[in-house]
Amino acid sequence: MEREVALESQATAPAADRSDPLLRRASVLVIDDEPGMRNFLAKTLQPHCRTVQEAADVEAAGSLLERQRFDIVLLDNRMPGLRGIDWLVRQRRHGWQFEAIMITAFPDLDTAIEAMRAGAADFLPKPFRANQVLNAVRRSMELASLRRENLLLRHELDRARLSQRSQLLGSSPAIEAVRERLRRVAALPTPVLISGDSGTGKEEAARFLHSLSSRADRPFVPINCATIPADMLEMALFGHTPGVLHGTDQGRAGLFVSAEGGTVFFDEIAELPRPAQAALLRVLDKQTIRPVGSEREIALDLRFVFATGKSLAAEVEAGRFREDLFFRVNVLQIEMPPLTLRGTDTLDLAAFFMAGLAAELGLEPLEIDSPVRAALLRYPWPGNIRELRNFIERSLIFGRFPLETLGTAAPREIEPLEAVQRRHILQALELAGGNRSRAADWLGVSRKTIERKCASWGL
Repeated sequence: MEREVALESQATAPAADRSDPLLRRASVLVIDDEPGMRNFLAKTLQPHCRTVQEAADVEAAGSLLERQRFDIVLLDNRMPGLRGIDWLVRQRRHGWQFEAIMITAFPDLDTAIEAMRAGAADFLPKPFRANQVLNAVRRSMELASLRRENLLLRHELDRARLSQRSQLLGSSPAIEAVRERLRRVAALPTPVLISGDSGTGKEEAARFLHSLSSRADRPFVPINCATIPADMLEMALFGHTPGVLHGTDQGRAGLFVSAEGGTVFFDEIAELPRPAQAALLRVLDKQTIRPVGSEREIALDLRFVFATGKSLAAEVEAGRFREDLFFRVNVLQIEMPPLTLRGTDTLDLAAFFMAGLAAELGLEPLEIDSPVRAALLRYPWPGNIRELRNFIERSLIFGRFPLETLGTAAPREIEPLEAVQRRHILQALELAGGNRSRAADWLGVSRKTIERKCASWGL
């Protein structure tokens, strides 16, 4: 019967249309114990889909799932040993995320309902034609894309109440230089290290980099190394098999698998514990992971971006950060400028935060008049963009700008003038790659001033 279905379907198969972008992106696993049916499904899908793999039983399918990520699984329900529906339930418990299309030669309403409850996206009763298979795969890809978009949207709403691109607003030469560097490296697979003071927008720069890359339609997964408990970090990153975590018989895919095809952003990479550093080094070298409790390696396709507010070189010197990992992480480095080097960008950001927070809080926005603008430009913002945003939020809540708080002593305000000038000039020179004319333009001084100061400091 299987061979008859295949022959009938092949005879009526439509001409291959390779232009469907959803089908071109699809990675498909076909699981069926009948060789003729596997052959028919593979020949139907291969001209249209990115990859098609075959498995004759659920054991072989499990091995393939360990090594490769699939968007769609075409699954026969009647197979020796274990029903397709029962296998699907088991994979869902283990945390595998794919769209399943159940196929069977014995269709009935109860089986269809059971398949949908097990997590199947579609149900194909035999006999079926090639165009029905292609339509089912396309519908499942649409569902997968919609679910991914909803997941990313929920993630964005949870992580930020404002547009995540706000922190790259501005027209200062300092931030324009950062944007240009991000554009240049976006298409490269090379790891990127984003450095800078706290609150300068390092994660925002990573998101901007991801949005410019060919991975923009895939997940962006941020990982804060300072907030995940050290004893849970490995399972959070790599996932685990059922029974590893005490009190549950379910497995979990892990953050690396959830980011497949996209970008993983390690914030505060200097805080990564030493054992996890060794594991991360292996991932960077091999682009494979092994879930906790598993004997199998899973191949990954990921872009890695790192951020730090510390000097990684100093961390290596102190023995807290592996030197070999430092060389893998510190390939391309981009420095985020402090707000004091961004001039009137402070006003652009203040206006953006005022509009967004006022709408969010349901409060009347405050006018940023000349005295307020002058105060915002005069204050050194040691907490950078994060501190500015908090100031605008407090102002909305109070119904006025508490400018007196900007006049209180702050670490940067009590520094001697010469120390402030030295720090700003050295930061500008570092950002400008040593180009004194460019640094002078950013700081609004002459090149001779930069040269005179550097000479006085013995530089």
